[in-house]
Amino acid sequence: MYVQELEPVAGSLGLSALVAALPLVIVLVLLGGVRMKAHLAGLTGLLAAVLVAWLAYGMPLDQTASSAAQGAVFGLFPILWIVVNALWVYRMTVRTRHFDILRRSFGRLSDDPRIQALVVAFCFGALLEALAGFGAPVAICSVMLVALGFDPVRAAVVSLVANTAPVAFGAMGTPVVTLAQVTGLPLDDVASVVGRQTPLLALVVPLLLVALVDGRRGLRETWVPALACGVAFAVAQFAAANYVSAQLADIGAALLGAGALVAVPHSRRPAAEPVRAAVLTGVRSEELDEEDSGREVVRAYAPYALIVAVFSVAQIPAVKDWLAKATRTYDWPFLDVVDPEGNPAGGNVFSLPVVSTGGTLVLFAGVATAVVLGVHARVAVKEWLATVQELRFAILTVTSVLALAYVMNLSGQAATIGHFVAAAGAGLAFLSPVLGWFGVAVSGSDTSANALFGALQVTAARESGLSPELLAAANSSGGVLGKMISPQNLTIACAAVGLAGREGDLLRKVLPWSLGLLLVMCLIVVGQSTPVLGWMLP
Repeated sequence: MYVQELEPVAGSLGLSALVAALPLVIVLVLLGGVRMKAHLAGLTGLLAAVLVAWLAYGMPLDQTASSAAQGAVFGLFPILWIVVNALWVYRMTVRTRHFDILRRSFGRLSDDPRIQALVVAFCFGALLEALAGFGAPVAICSVMLVALGFDPVRAAVVSLVANTAPVAFGAMGTPVVTLAQVTGLPLDDVASVVGRQTPLLALVVPLLLVALVDGRRGLRETWVPALACGVAFAVAQFAAANYVSAQLADIGAALLGAGALVAVPHSRRPAAEPVRAAVLTGVRSEELDEEDSGREVVRAYAPYALIVAVFSVAQIPAVKDWLAKATRTYDWPFLDVVDPEGNPAGGNVFSLPVVSTGGTLVLFAGVATAVVLGVHARVAVKEWLATVQELRFAILTVTSVLALAYVMNLSGQAATIGHFVAAAGAGLAFLSPVLGWFGVAVSGSDTSANALFGALQVTAARESGLSPELLAAANSSGGVLGKMISPQNLTIACAAVGLAGREGDLLRKVLPWSLGLLLVMCLIVVGQSTPVLGWMLP
């Protein structure tokens, strides 16, 4: 049995916290300062966490290795199982050219570039974030906007800023699923609080996007459809996160937001020529003028409808209970950890939701998609394997970061840092989103930031008398605002629109918005930690 210690270094909480923070500091410095590739930084940080657990905390090496193995397994299943299958569905739509049909369909909804930015970057970007995440929305939406005639810089900035509100529930809820796992809090509780924070961003971001596209004129002339889109998105995200399913939050929000946008008469008005001349400084793709049959347009939308249908059926109580029967629970080998009070750590037991997990449900929808789009079984398997190949470095990054997080959590390193940070007292509510923002800005992933800092936030919350669910959620909600300035996302955006080497230009344009929205989120969390906004929490 291994008993966690809070002050293993010279009996000092401060010194112990300093040593415990070394793995995190190493990862952040290697990513943000040295600019090392994320998977190498993750592996280096994992090695540091293992050494600290073994040498400073006295955790037996076999239990340390077992902790890391459990984190890596969790990274593979269910986390990466969701991402791989979701991106596989997207690849099949590209393979059959139905993605091009979808793009043309969006272009015909309105000729106003400000409305096009909302449809493509905000609504469709949220749908892509819901299905795949990990940079896919920024890359795809940037290319689509350039094809519509947007200037490459403007297209990249709009796509980066739009990729905020949906991030916490991206990749079928992967960030909040990870947050619940590493903190030991119920998923429904965490998702519920996040669903009462990020929808507030959704009210602001569409208005910000039309202002980025066309300045004050854009805000003055299109605030009605932008606000309608934001309100519909926010309501759907709140409702799904609190009463339906975290996995469906972004899908429902994206679809309802797009529906509200199209329903507003302002959205269908032809754009004045001065607006188009000022905004569309690029060259419009001739492919947008091709005609598509109604049948092919329906098939282009079918994959997303199938995913919604599969997840909706899975939420029916009888079906949900039946799927849950396939869940297997195991005593994790070579792991016997108790906290300082003698309570067994949650990591001693490992649950494997084979069928009910989001990745398996997406797989079912993917098989149906292959049938609907006419993809031969051999080609579908080939595309799935190609997806794994494409994500190989992301797979290594996620598994190493999750392994690092599990070692820190089970050895007691995260608890030590949490107790030390709790000294911030009431100020912790303000700093909590900043920690998540910093983690995502460096790692490029809300999932990774939640894995790294989730347990720390919960420990600090309990020590300072704040709500653990509130600070855990704040980590994820603050983290989404670091996405637009992360080096990974900036590089993806530049590569997508042919601006390689101009990441600094994009950073200067999006940094003020990232910091401004972060301040808003910090004030929201502070308010929710007091009676002022405490009524918002479940």
